[in-house]
Amino acid sequence: MAAWPNPALPLLLVAALLAFEDWLATSSCSGDPPAAHAPGELRAMMVSDLMLLGSDATYADRFFRDHIMYKFFANSIQTLKPDVIIVLGDISVKGSELTERKWISVIEQFEGILEHHSSLPLLITLGDKDVGTCANLERKFVQRRAKHVPGLDSCGCGAFEISNVSFVSLNAVALLCGNNNLRLGVEKFMERESHHFQRLNEAGCYPSGCENREGSAEVSWRQNSMESGSGPVVLLHFPLHKLDAEVTGVTTFSEAIVSDHSSVFSSSKQREIYDRLHTLPVNSTQYILQALKPRIVFSAHTGSFLDFLHADGTREVTVPAMTWKTRGAPGFVITTFDIKGAMTLKYCWLAQEWHVIIGYLAFLCLTALAVRLSH
Repeated sequence: MAAWPNPALPLLLVAALLAFEDWLATSSCSGDPPAAHAPGELRAMMVSDLMLLGSDATYADRFFRDHIMYKFFANSIQTLKPDVIIVLGDISVKGSELTERKWISVIEQFEGILEHHSSLPLLITLGDKDVGTCANLERKFVQRRAKHVPGLDSCGCGAFEISNVSFVSLNAVALLCGNNNLRLGVEKFMERESHHFQRLNEAGCYPSGCENREGSAEVSWRQNSMESGSGPVVLLHFPLHKLDAEVTGVTTFSEAIVSDHSSVFSSSKQREIYDRLHTLPVNSTQYILQALKPRIVFSAHTGSFLDFLHADGTREVTVPAMTWKTRGAPGFVITTFDIKGAMTLKYCWLAQEWHVIIGYLAFLCLTALAVRLSH
C-alpha cells in the first residue's frame, strides 16, 4: 500500500472539513453583536420550516443534516443566548402523512438536534405540512398532533406567558378552510383571548398577567377598546393578508439574501392566486388584528424574510425557512423583548445552498487528488 506523500495531509484534510462545517453552521446577523442580557428581558429565537423526517429519515440524512443542524443550533444558542425557541410551523416535511408514533419521532428528532439545549422552553406552531391542507384537515387528526406539542389545545392553538411576554399561537391552516368546525374553534379561541387581554388592559395590569383566562365571555371582541399593539405576540404559520399599499418597505438587507415573492408575479391574477393559497384571507386577517391587537405578528411559510407594517400599524415579521429546500439562504430571527415593552430584532442567515455544494465538491476533489498522489 502506497504511503501518503505527506503524513500530515490526512489530518489537514480532516481539519479543513471540520473548519468548513463550522463555518457552514455559523450564522451571520444584521446589526451589532447581541448585548448581554438585561434584567427582565426575554430573547426569542424564531425558526420555521425545519422539514424534519423523524424515523423516516435515512442514515445519510441523519448523519449529514442532523449533524449540521446540531452544530447550527449549538453555535447560535451559544452566541445569541435565546431564552425560548419558537418553531413557526412545518417542523415536519410530511407530518400530515405520518402515524402518531412517527409524528412523535419528529418531535424527538428535533429535541435530539437541540441536545442539551432542549431544556429551553419550546413553542411549536402547526403548519400545513404538519396537519394537511383544507382537503383533508380534520379536528381529530389535529388533536392527535397537538397533544404531543406542549401548550396546544385540540384546535392546535395555544397561549403562553414567558417572562411577562404573552404569546398566542394560532392554527393558521384552519383559518384558510372556510366554515368548518375547526376554523370556528380557532375563532372561539381568539375571542376568549381577546376577552382576557381586554380585562387585563381594563385592570391596568397587562402584561403582568394578574388575572387568569376565566370568565368575561359576554364581552365581544367587536367592542374591543384596546389600543393597537397592546395585545399579545401572535404566532402564525401563514402570513396575514396584505395590500401592496400597506407595505412600508422596511426591507433592509441585500436582495441576494432577502426576497419577497411579490416580485415574481407577472399579473394581478397570479398574485391573487398566490395570496389565496399562501396567506390568510382578508376576513381572518381583520379578525386577528381587531380581536387581539397584536404587539407584533410572526409568520412563516414563504421561505423568505420580510418586515412590514399593516395599515393599523401592526408590525409583521415573516421568518425565513430553516432549510435549503426553498430558494434563498436558510435563516431565522432573534427578537429581544425588554422589560419596558420595547423590541429589538435581528435577522440571521446561513450559507446559501450553492456555497455548501461547492464547498463539499472542493473537499472531495482535494481528497481525490491527495489519494492519487499517494499512489
